[in-house]
Amino acid sequence: MAIKPAIMDLPIKTAAQGFYAGFSKNVTVTSKLLIGGLVLWAVAFPDQAGGVLNSFNSFILANFATWYIWVVALFVLICVLLALWPTAGRLNLGQPGEKPEFSNFSWFSMMFGAGIGVGMLTWAVAEPVYHFNNNPEVIQGLTNGGTADNIRMAYKWSFLHWGLGAWACYAIAGLSLAFFSYRRGLPLTIRSSLTPLFGKSLSGGLGHVIDIVAVVATILGVAQTLGFGVEQFVAGLARIGIGGLIGEDGTANSLGIIVAIVIIMGASTLSALSGVGKGIKWLSNINMALSIFLLAFFLLFGSTFFGLQALIVGVWDYLIAMPDMMFRVWRTDGVEGSVASNLAGWQGAWSVFYWAWWVAFAPFVGLFLARISRGRSIREFVLGAMIVPSLMCFVWFTWAGGTAIDLELNGGANGVITGAPDGDKIFAMVQYMLSPFLGWAMAVLIVVLLMTYLVTSADSAVLIVNTINAAGDEGPKARPHIVFWGVALGAVVAALLLVGGLKAIQTAMVIGALPFSLVMVLMCVSLVKAIYNDGRRERAGLETVQPAE
Repeated sequence: MAIKPAIMDLPIKTAAQGFYAGFSKNVTVTSKLLIGGLVLWAVAFPDQAGGVLNSFNSFILANFATWYIWVVALFVLICVLLALWPTAGRLNLGQPGEKPEFSNFSWFSMMFGAGIGVGMLTWAVAEPVYHFNNNPEVIQGLTNGGTADNIRMAYKWSFLHWGLGAWACYAIAGLSLAFFSYRRGLPLTIRSSLTPLFGKSLSGGLGHVIDIVAVVATILGVAQTLGFGVEQFVAGLARIGIGGLIGEDGTANSLGIIVAIVIIMGASTLSALSGVGKGIKWLSNINMALSIFLLAFFLLFGSTFFGLQALIVGVWDYLIAMPDMMFRVWRTDGVEGSVASNLAGWQGAWSVFYWAWWVAFAPFVGLFLARISRGRSIREFVLGAMIVPSLMCFVWFTWAGGTAIDLELNGGANGVITGAPDGDKIFAMVQYMLSPFLGWAMAVLIVVLLMTYLVTSADSAVLIVNTINAAGDEGPKARPHIVFWGVALGAVVAALLLVGGLKAIQTAMVIGALPFSLVMVLMCVSLVKAIYNDGRRERAGLETVQPAE
């Protein structure tokens, strides 16, 4: 059977003039209506919105938990295959011989900052502490929560959620976009990655739907990250002496949420207006430097030996148990309080939630990774995007979280850390470790670092959404559209936090991630098919890379 030439042109209709000049009106207007409708619905009918979202969430957890678990396992396997496959691994994500635009340090800084960086400040302490007290082994009676025999289990499950599975989601999306955009010359937008499956039909309605799904998933995924960040940002402001922002339950009140959203989204919109090469790169380098400083503090003055031991043993336990953890699905037996029901509930609240979060985040991080990874080989991209950030996460979890566990076990913290809200745990820990003044100074540094991470994530998301709406055009965008999406993103976070707290954002995100998870599975099939057929094309003397202009 004769091999067909690769598709190297995918026209997407954009407006020639007017307010939407350069944008696909079908994608842009529909996305704005969906996001605007969600905000208005949540504000105007909060009880109804909460009830409907919770019903959808329960349905998804009951019927699609297996899908989420196995889909992320598939992404990991595909990434390993592409790195080991000689035909794929050597291919350049650009013209043959093209060199990367950014240095390795800037590449890792932007990748880590946009991908997971902001989550480190909340979950590097909070998650190991939580799993130290409860995890599947505790539920099954195999270990005892809150005791030394449960430390290894705490890190095994923490590494599962922040390790190779998370970064495989990002790598699949980023690699697909970079491959078809920089090798084939197709628009840098989600639909381009499916051309081997659907061809030129993606220029029309089918392609519009795929890009709309990506925009909605991006907004909800980033809203989830910002929701956690807002809670922690307000906790930090309270720790450094700004009062009136915390409610009686220890979390951000309405005033605190609004103040944090205005500060973060205002700064991120200004940064987005400056583009990737200026504001985002500058902020990414700053937050990487501050992150290294904070991590060095935990390495030198935290539980150094405890953290090193947790890192080495934790990585070993994680790698050995990963096949079972990646594929195992716990199902409820319908009996409330039973071991089976508790295991299914734990997996839904943690693993399924995280996989949905990373999938929802994938169009944003994936397109951003593609944008900063031109000129790298597929093998370099996959290994760099999976292994280095995963190791950074593991180091953070073992030294920051390990210090918290060690202080609770052996340092006399007596619940000062475990009793604090998730976003406040890192502040509680450093203030317990240091004198009042040094604790205050460290809290200021963490607030600044958190601010740079939040701004980097938010402004990157605004630029990515506009790139998708503009049919993959990476050039400067009209300022009103940047401002609109900055305001819209802040409004989604504020509206859902005010009407239902973080639970409302989590629920909306899990729902929004489901259709995009199907798109990502198709991306895997499309990418493998394209690379295989490119090998056949090369043997037949056909072009596989669009000639340079």
